Amino acid sequence: MRILSSLLFSILTAGGLFWAWINFPEARNMVLNMFNSGKFQTLEVRYTSDAIMENNKQELLLDEEHSFLEPKLHFLPYLLMEVKYNRSHDKTGEGILLWSLVDGEMVINTRTWETTHGFTDCIAANADREDFKVINALAAHGGAMDRESLSRYLNVENNMLDKWLDKCKIKSLIVQTGNAFRLHMQNPKMQVIPETKLNQWLVSKTAKNATRLAKRFRSSQIEGIACSAFGHDFTVRKTKEIFLPVYSIVIQNPDGSQMTTFWNALNGKKLPAAFHLE
Repeated sequence: MRILSSLLFSILTAGGLFWAWINFPEARNMVLNMFNSGKFQTLEVRYTSDAIMENNKQELLLDEEHSFLEPKLHFLPYLLMEVKYNRSHDKTGEGILLWSLVDGEMVINTRTWETTHGFTDCIAANADREDFKVINALAAHGGAMDRESLSRYLNVENNMLDKWLDKCKIKSLIVQTGNAFRLHMQNPKMQVIPETKLNQWLVSKTAKNATRLAKRFRSSQIEGIACSAFGHDFTVRKTKEIFLPVYSIVIQNPDGSQMTTFWNALNGKKLPAAFHLE
């Protein structure tokens, strides 16, 4: 009886811990940071929180009744990949590819922090090389094509094309309207060179008291989607997990409510409104 009680207690405790891990990201991040030790590599902080608040004071504080609360610095995980790919019929490209482990998108340029849009959906749908044949064809033609144009562009037999299209529709990657197919995502941006314009240095930071955010995607998922998207000639030679410093800046409103915005500490720019820390 005592053994059964202990077993039941262990199961309930494990279940409770798992529920807390899933539903309370603050607790999850605290545990992760407690067990992480040593140093980690991050892009360098170029803008302080004070500079960002001062430079954007008119936008953030509507009047004197609004005020800043204490900002916080977070570190978002990214996968840095050394890659090579087929640049042209007689030239191989080699470079660095930076990909977010939080939002699932590739960084095109670290100076502007321009990113792709659409890879997150592809990861969620477990898109494979066949799916990307259709996705890349549509992306190369403004996001939409009719069936005849797709057939000519991909140069495949009708039964194979139908198989690919049906698979993409089941995964909600494309939608069909009459004889036309389009990407099922708003303003897709996936037709890019598989290389990030990296203009900043990496620095080392002590892990103690540094709030590193949990990953939403595994490194293997990012590698897999990149290989599927960029074709057989794309190769990942080496990978490393690095971080991006991000400030959360909180404004206290007169009615007692608060508004939080997130800012890239590398270039001092606000992250998209849809961005949030989980």
